[in-house]
Amino acid sequence: MINGLRFIKGTCSMMGLSTGTIFTMLFFLMSCFSFSQVKSTIDSTSIKIGEQITYHIQVETDSSKLVVFPEGQTFSPLEMIESYDIDTLKNKDKFNLIKKYGLTQFDSGSYTIPRQKIIVGDKTFFTDSLQVEVNTVVIDSTKGLYDIKPIITVEKSGSNWWKYVLLALLILGVAALLLYWFIWRKKPLTEEEEIALLPPYDRAKLALKKLDESPYLEHENLKDYYSELTFIIRKYLEEKVYDKALESTSNELIERLSLLKEGNQIDISKEDIKNLESILKRADLVKFAKSAPDVELAKMDWQTIDLEIDHVKESLPEPTEEEKLLDEQYREEQERKSKRKKIWLTVGISVFLLLGTLTGLSLKFGFDFVKDTIIGHDSKELLEGDWVTSQYGFPPVTIATPKVLKRTTPELPEEIAQQMEMTQFSYGSLIDRFQIIVATTTLKNAGQGEIDIEKAIDGSLKMFENVGAQNILTKRDKFITPNGAEGLKVYGTMDVPVLKTDQVEKGKYVILGFAAEGIMQQIMIFHKQTDVYAEQMVERILNSVELKEAEE
Repeated sequence: MINGLRFIKGTCSMMGLSTGTIFTMLFFLMSCFSFSQVKSTIDSTSIKIGEQITYHIQVETDSSKLVVFPEGQTFSPLEMIESYDIDTLKNKDKFNLIKKYGLTQFDSGSYTIPRQKIIVGDKTFFTDSLQVEVNTVVIDSTKGLYDIKPIITVEKSGSNWWKYVLLALLILGVAALLLYWFIWRKKPLTEEEEIALLPPYDRAKLALKKLDESPYLEHENLKDYYSELTFIIRKYLEEKVYDKALESTSNELIERLSLLKEGNQIDISKEDIKNLESILKRADLVKFAKSAPDVELAKMDWQTIDLEIDHVKESLPEPTEEEKLLDEQYREEQERKSKRKKIWLTVGISVFLLLGTLTGLSLKFGFDFVKDTIIGHDSKELLEGDWVTSQYGFPPVTIATPKVLKRTTPELPEEIAQQMEMTQFSYGSLIDRFQIIVATTTLKNAGQGEIDIEKAIDGSLKMFENVGAQNILTKRDKFITPNGAEGLKVYGTMDVPVLKTDQVEKGKYVILGFAAEGIMQQIMIFHKQTDVYAEQMVERILNSVELKEAEE
């Protein structure tokens, strides 16, 4: 190291440089190589046609610098088929950034991968060019050659739409079955519900029968026995005679019955009232004073209550036709309320399931996708429809489009029409907010040379201006098709007027231009800027473009 410094110092002294200048230059050179080092390698220098090689670019730098790797088809004549994510490795206070590219070539020969530009911070570095041999695939001719197989008809694969319909019907069927089973189905009544539907008299008689069959008297449980016995008669009187019989004291209830008798509202005898009073007071003594009457007396009280229920029923006047009508209207109103309740419950559950399904699908696929799938979207239908791959013009331009392009006749000025002819195929228009044009222009006079592609594309942009486009912004890049045809890509945004209004909306366009001797081919695509489905269509269209040279 010391001898090296002495050598540099001696050399610079011969050049008339001072020691300070020497160390300044030395420091500058060391900083350039120590903080940003760029290397490029390939994993193989010899491949077969169509085989992939991996191209590595390694940059060593500190964390404060922005590193920009090459993008797009910058490896021509080799074709980039995949760009991998950047790998980052930390080495002490520096970072190693490794970027990989998958490259291939479909023609045999010796090729040179050009130098690649890498920007590190505010400095630009270039990799070394690398040599690659692409070898042909050796064919074993000893096995003989086979005749070309005849063309066979391939049936178009059916769509799977019926599966989605079947799944939707299945889900709807399950939901409808659950709603019917839990809401609309006429469920079998429980014993309590069946008893509740009986008339008050029948309910009272059934309750007395169950009380008689109970084990209360066998276990001398007189308190519970008398509680149920008096509840039965009080409940019956509340439903048929006095609507506060359950909450009244025994004295209050007897007084009310006496008043009703005196007012001729019930035809019950004084003896019946006296019998009820006797049983109610005895029940109060059993419940609150712990009195213990004889079991036989309790049985007699049961028989008395059974008889008094019959007497009360006989004393009540027959319901009038008006009362019967009111009862019928009440039952109908109750049925209507029950039906309305079922309807609202069904609607609520259905709306909840629908919103839950839409929310789940929106979280997974996005709200716009779900909305466009349900409501419909022209561009989405084009994107998901059956695409057509066809050739247009001569030399033919092979391109995949959502619809077949139709031949249109462009209007050319007379002086231009005398010099060249144009064939044009298109779909859509600026008004439709999606347009595709494939045009081939041929010079009529041989020897006129190659068409200026830059001027031709500027003329296409003028065409947009003629139909009302404004604020056209342009960017230009080199474009290479999958089969190696090289051309110019011009793309950007423009403001397009909305039909029958004074407003404009943003649109995006792409123009591809390819020039050969006396021939120019153009592909123009326009779409609405906010149309995400159109963006996907444009990418698919551009990836399908192939050009073939005219045969001699």
